[in-house]
Order: sequence, then C-alpha cells, then structure tokens
Amino acid sequence: MALSTSTDHHAATPEDASGDDHVIAPGNRAGVEMRGIEHIPDAERHGSARQVGLMWSGALLNVQVVVYGALLVEFGLAWWQAVAAILIGNLTWLVAGLCSLAGPAAGSTTFAINRAALGRNGNRPLAFFNWLMMIGYEVLDMVLMTFAVIALFGLAGVELGAGGTVAVVLVLAVVQSVLPVIGHAAITRVLRLLVLPFAALFVVLACLTAGRLSLPAVEPAGWPVFLGGVALAASGSGLGWSSSAADYSRYLPRSTSRGALVASVALGGAVPQTLLMLLGVGVALVAPAASDPIGGLPGAYPLWFVVPYLLLLIVQMMAVNAIDLYSSGVTLQAIGVRIGRWQAVVVDGVLSTAIAFAVVFSGDFSTILSNFLLFMIVWFAPWAAVFVVDYFLRRGRYDLGLLADAPARPGDRGFCTAGMVAQAAGMVAAACWLNTTVFTGPLSAATGGLDLSAPAGLAVGGVVYLLLAYRTVAPAQSA
Repeated sequence: MALSTSTDHHAATPEDASGDDHVIAPGNRAGVEMRGIEHIPDAERHGSARQVGLMWSGALLNVQVVVYGALLVEFGLAWWQAVAAILIGNLTWLVAGLCSLAGPAAGSTTFAINRAALGRNGNRPLAFFNWLMMIGYEVLDMVLMTFAVIALFGLAGVELGAGGTVAVVLVLAVVQSVLPVIGHAAITRVLRLLVLPFAALFVVLACLTAGRLSLPAVEPAGWPVFLGGVALAASGSGLGWSSSAADYSRYLPRSTSRGALVASVALGGAVPQTLLMLLGVGVALVAPAASDPIGGLPGAYPLWFVVPYLLLLIVQMMAVNAIDLYSSGVTLQAIGVRIGRWQAVVVDGVLSTAIAFAVVFSGDFSTILSNFLLFMIVWFAPWAAVFVVDYFLRRGRYDLGLLADAPARPGDRGFCTAGMVAQAAGMVAAACWLNTTVFTGPLSAATGGLDLSAPAGLAVGGVVYLLLAYRTVAPAQSA
C-alpha cells in the first residue's frame, strides 16, 4: 500500500520539543545508531530545523573552506572577482536547503529517496557517483590531517619519514571512524558543540590577517576564469553538499516547517562558508602560498597561533569526515550492497585511507582538489535539479514501498525513464560547458573557455524532468 509522508503528522514528544538527542530510540543500541537507509518511524523523529542548520555550521567551520577561497586567488581572479564568485557560489546553499525537504518527508536517506525519480536500478549509477564523491572528500580531508600532524612533528624538530607518515595515516583512519560508526545523533551533536571553538579560531586568524592585508590593484581575469571560479565556489559549497542534505534531515519530525528547514540549512551553511572563503581570499593575499593550508598558511603566521591552529585543523577534518563517511556508508547501501551501516563506514574508511596514501605522496594537492571539485559538477548539478523538482511534483508525498530496501514489486523493472533521461541530458549539458586543466567541453572551448557547467546542468536536468514527468508523477495516496 502506498504510504503518505505529508499527512498524519507526528505529534512532538517532550524529547522532540527539547531537541534532546541523548534519548536512545529503538533504532539505536547502546547509543550506536542501528538504522541504515530504512524509513525512520515517527516515534524516532526528534530535533528541529535550527539544529540541522547548526550542524552544517559546525561542519563548515573548517580550514578546507579557507583553502577554497585561497584557491580562487590562485585561480587568477582579482580580489573583487573572488568575492563576487564566493557570493554567487554560496547561493547554491538554497539548493541544499531544498534537497533537505525530502528527508523529513520520506524519513530516509538521499539516495534511498532518489529511487522515486530514477527507479531502484536507475538510481544505482547515481548512488555510485555520490559514493565516489564522498570517498574523494574523505581522501582530501585525510590528506589535510596528515599534513597537519607532519607539520606539528616538524615544529618539534622531528622529521617523519615515509614509514612515520604511513603510521600517521593509519592512526588517523581509525580515530576518524568513531563518530560515523556511532551514527547520526553523535555526529550532529558534536558538530554543534564545535561551532564556538572553531569560530574563535577563525576570528583570531581574521584579526591576524586584517592587520597585514592590502588590496592590490591588479588586472581582472577574463570571463572564462571568473566563471570557472564561480563553478569552483559552487561545487565546494551548497551544491556539493546537496547530495548529503536529506541524510541529516531525515530524523526531523514530518511536521517540521519547510520554510524553516530551507532557511536553516541555507543560512547555516552559507553564512560561515561565505565568511571563511572571504577570509581565504584575504589570507591568500597575505600569504601567496596559502592554497597549501599546512606549508603555506601557517608559515606566514606566529608560532603561538600555528600550533593550536594545526591541532584544531585535525579535529575539524575529523568532524567533517564524519559527515562524509556516514553519507558514503548509507549511499553504499542505496547502491544495493547488502551490508550494515557501520560496516559500510569501515569499508569506506579503508578505501579512502588507501587512496590517501597516493595523494599524500603525490605533492600536487591544490590541482587535485580543484579538478575534483569541478568534475563533480557534471553529475550532481543535474541530479540536484531532478531531485528537487521530483519532490515538488510529489508534494513531498512518497510511496515508501518503492523506496524501501526490499525486493522489487512484480512488473517493476526498476527504471524511471523521465528521471534517467533528464539526468543524462543534464550531465551532457554540464560536460559540454566544463573547463578544467585536463578536460574542456566543446561549448566551453568554442566560447573561449567559459565554464557554465553548474547552471547548464541544473537548468537542463530540471527542465527536462519537469517536461517529462509532470503528467506521470503524482503524490502517494494516504495510508
């Protein structure tokens, strides 16, 4: 029977009203979340839209966001162009807010819900792409943590060789897996608690930077470089996080205000990320090597700041990787791999650690980071548009039987043509406008290098799905 997720709203319990996520719900055992991608019953729903917004703030108060701002200067943008690219790119946190709506509506993870638009089998390739992207973010965060530990040993006069570096990576891999194995409640609570100390660190960094900052009068970059900067900023901000949005809103009560949820996620993500990316621009002007957040940025600041900076950097990256490992784990389940959520976290942790070894010893972190961010646009820009349009066509009411991790119904081939065609069309459009150091799309090349991959993917994916699905997609009936 089709189940509605917009009616028969959950009445808030005292635990819900207080937002206390210490309560052990039936989906938890000894404080460890036992839920995977299955539907979250109303009795286990808790929290508020504001808490989800604060969780995103805690995740984004990290040094990698500062690096994104510094990369824009290295990209070749004048300071005012970098500021404009940051402001435009962070508008995509509205997309992340809209993608969050499906979480409380369906009570499941992003790529379990995505089965509605693409079908059970049609969803697998997209879930696989997201899994690869999460692995990529895990690797980048692991690399930053490793560099920070090596730098701390260097300040103490100890030089780690290859063997010591390998040991550092292995230790970090074990420690970073603790939070995502425990699960959703632990991650969101820790990230909210870390907002204030992380914010204090960056206030100090901003004060140290402001006293030395001068805005140079330089020749502005051309449109191709500027639009490439906008694409990079969008990929590293809300657009890039959209695929994890419902993973962290699915425990909210179904009665959660849609406007409050969109606003909380958009502001909770965009405000700290915009400020830190702007700080990254300033840091890059003070320390031109700042795109390397370990060898470049700390070397330009006093030692009394560098040591706590490196220590907090390690904590920050572990907190961010908790999100990535959690989302990659539930995405692996959505692909169809028969594995428990915590087991999926372990598998992803082992894989990301293995890849991190190669990146640590490659010596070309900034190029790898920028190309990674730009290439991901090709799939997640059209996907985000299809996901949001599908939510509104269904008015937030999903057939939970189709989303469930269970055998397909008789006659269900597991493919939704409208979603798959729209996704493919959007990916082609995004690829045609993509401009990276290793690939330039034909339309980008024909226009002198303009990178319109993000808006092209969003527009084509969303419009094509709307045209193909508006007559066939309907809200699920009430139970």
